[in-house]
Amino acid sequence: MHITKEDVPVKIGIPGATARQQLNFGNASGYGKISAEYFSLPEGMDISPLLEGLQGNMCHAPHWGYVIQGRLITTYADGTSEVTSTNDLFYWPPGHTVKVEQNAEFVLFSPQHEHTHVMDHMIAKMNQ
Repeated sequence: MHITKEDVPVKIGIPGATARQQLNFGNASGYGKISAEYFSLPEGMDISPLLEGLQGNMCHAPHWGYVIQGRLITTYADGTSEVTSTNDLFYWPPGHTVKVEQNAEFVLFSPQHEHTHVMDHMIAKMNQ
């Protein structure tokens, strides 16, 4: 799920200040501590090979985030995909992989335990 900045409903709008709020943007129940992560990834990078060996060869940590710049294609376990671009807020549920279509910088907020497991797996694959 992603949403452009312009599509996030304005909650407070006064001259010089705007606060936007999207309700029901994913579900964090059942998770412990959250980590904040900043990624800079080059155009053409596909993390799929780094996820091989995980359940379904996908990342099973949910992520909430913001694309500072660039364009990403996220593919889900059911075969659907979506594009997130500069200034989009997004929620990636468990069971996904990501390919970078344009150089990207983005911020993730993820359940610490689940995503550390995935990132450690990716590091091990890079060191093979």
